[in-house]
Amino acid sequence: MSTPELCVVVGATGAMGSEITLRLARRGLRVLAVARSADELEKLAVCDSRVVPCVADIADDAAIDAIAAQLDSPVRMVVFAAGLPVRGSADSIAPGDFAIGVNIKVGGLVRLLHAVRDRLVPGSRFVTIAGSLGLEPGPLDAAPGTVNAAVFNLMRQLSALYGPSGVTTHTIAPGPVDTPRLRAFVEAEAAETGREPSEIWERYRAKTTLGRLPTLAEIGWVVELLLAPEADVLHGSVLNVDAGTRHGIQ
Repeated sequence: MSTPELCVVVGATGAMGSEITLRLARRGLRVLAVARSADELEKLAVCDSRVVPCVADIADDAAIDAIAAQLDSPVRMVVFAAGLPVRGSADSIAPGDFAIGVNIKVGGLVRLLHAVRDRLVPGSRFVTIAGSLGLEPGPLDAAPGTVNAAVFNLMRQLSALYGPSGVTTHTIAPGPVDTPRLRAFVEAEAAETGREPSEIWERYRAKTTLGRLPTLAEIGWVVELLLAPEADVLHGSVLNVDAGTRHGIQ
């Protein structure tokens, strides 16, 4: 019996990372699930025997060797789904928080590349989740706007670097997604401002033209879609899966 193809998911224990990890595993793929918490990884692995835990902090260069050491075959798909822990406007954010964000989402992306590049083959997919605030930031989005703009730029560079060898790159740009994390943000803002959570939630919903936020399952479906051979044609593109939040024409 042949060994199932291998995928790598960084940020695997977050809400989006878990959805992607388990969806790929249900497709019959082995998934190297990378995150900082051994306990959370073990909980994820219990859900499917094809999930292989890998404890590593993508914000640290040691993650390169930690991930590479567990790769035993060509990698079918790599997904960077680590979240950004900093927020605030340019007036309120600590300047050093920009460096934290860049280290995680830009430096982390390069660390992941260095860990897997020797295992990439024609048809491999290199995928990252980059927030649409990098394209259309608001006044309170200093870190996610700036950092994700850098991610878009880096992924464009990687498309030119790896495309000729048959390795395709894909940037998925969701807007706000209906997740426990977003709901926690809504509750926190309600507590800070005295407004009703429903009012804050409506603000998010109203930014879409679909009338609702995307779900985790829908984002996972987009990632799974990239496994198709025909997805080669999406190489180098940005997939806006934001339910119509982005308003730019290009």
